[in-house]
Amino acid sequence: MGIWNQIAQYIFLKKKDPNTPKSKWVGYMHGINRLSILLFLVAIIFIIIRLLTR
Repeated sequence: MGIWNQIAQYIFLKKKDPNTPKSKWVGYMHGINRLSILLFLVAIIFIIIRLLTR
């Protein structure tokens, strides 16, 4: 699976692959990854806004 497909699944843009194994620990890992990607995107938007308003 490509990295762009995985990111799209993390931020709910694409449905998950039904053939992937399910485990609560993998679910926790995906939740943390989803949170980190969203925080990264918020930080990038914040930086861009600060650069444009100066």
